[in-house]
Amino acid sequence: MIRALRLVAAGLFLLCCLDVLHHGVTAPLVAAAFALVVAVGERVRITLPGDREQAPIGTAVALAYALLGPLHGLPTTHSVSQVVAVAGAGTLLGRFPHRRRGHRPAHASGPGPGVLDGAARRVLTVGFAGVLFQPLYNSGVLDQLPLAGPVYGVFLTGVAALAALCDATLAAVQRRAALGLRFGAALEDELRSLLGIGSAIVATGMLISLLAGEVGLWALPLFCAPLVLAQASFRRAAAVRATTGQTIETLARATEVAGYTPAGHARRVADTACALGRELGLGSRDLALLEYAALMHDIGQLSLVEPVPGGATALLPPAEQQRIARLGSEVISRTGVPGQVAGQVARLADPYCGPDGREDRSVPLAARIIRVANAFDDLSAAARAGGLGERDGRREVLVRLRAGGGRIYDPRVLDALGGVLGSMPGPRYPD
Repeated sequence: MIRALRLVAAGLFLLCCLDVLHHGVTAPLVAAAFALVVAVGERVRITLPGDREQAPIGTAVALAYALLGPLHGLPTTHSVSQVVAVAGAGTLLGRFPHRRRGHRPAHASGPGPGVLDGAARRVLTVGFAGVLFQPLYNSGVLDQLPLAGPVYGVFLTGVAALAALCDATLAAVQRRAALGLRFGAALEDELRSLLGIGSAIVATGMLISLLAGEVGLWALPLFCAPLVLAQASFRRAAAVRATTGQTIETLARATEVAGYTPAGHARRVADTACALGRELGLGSRDLALLEYAALMHDIGQLSLVEPVPGGATALLPPAEQQRIARLGSEVISRTGVPGQVAGQVARLADPYCGPDGREDRSVPLAARIIRVANAFDDLSAAARAGGLGERDGRREVLVRLRAGGGRIYDPRVLDALGGVLGSMPGPRYPD
């Protein structure tokens, strides 16, 4: 699907460029100015939560060109093809110096959608916005409708909102294909991101297109400035998230360094938990919190006088598992890690069923996932120590876990485990 979107975007860009070359460039200086600012915006990309590569300035200016009506009091007549050509040319111009220096953008070949996918999405989204606006404007239909004053702004807002929804949908399709998320969860993530810098991008694009009618091209630097400040804020937030991640990684290794858990146990549990979370439809934000909690799920073992044999807490009595989980939660709550993480760790040893024999809905889904992931790794290590091969060991572990399904473990999580085992690599145990 990602490759198909790239091909569609590339084909659309080439067709639009050929159409512009055939009919000529309308207002070439204006087109060049917008393409140049798009290129500059592409050069100062940022990474948003969920490892989303975004170029807010480039996206806002490309959207503004798609919605550009009058410029300094004079009507513009550029076509939808020119809108796509300018947006695509600016994006390529902004990426070209990186390629010449051999720089590989973040996530360009990583697990998630990369900059090429963001560029393809921009071409398609800007083309969609141009189709909604430019034919109506160039044909004079808007002049025949009562769209003067504030009503015109409302109309532009509606078009920009539809373009934002188009972009969110395309982004969700890309993330679903790249990361294996369910489409509903991926779309929810993208719509939530619109409440952050996404709304600033749409608002900036609208303001530029509206006020360019009065101040001309001065609207570009004038209204991109607030977005530059917003980017700086997001960069600081990204630095805070990176520090939080480093803190969590360090805490997760503390139990291994102290000899309480086997090497790599926390990372294996986190990888399994994230695979289960994706299978169960969690979005990227919930997956990040789940990974944090899974990495630190054994931190409570540091309070024990004697280490648990093999670090296998899944083999301990239920009361002892709960005690370790509560102690770990208290430690985590004092580290500055998001509060949800401490809450998930506190409940990860609680059984699926309450005293009445019914599902205990107060136990977070993340805690249920981590409990299954931890038990899977502990029992897999025991099976490996008993001489079982990988396939036989996994089969035996799954049988043992399902024996506790409906009482100790969430049956939905166990079903998800059975679904992902075929695609998961073997556990990475130290030699």
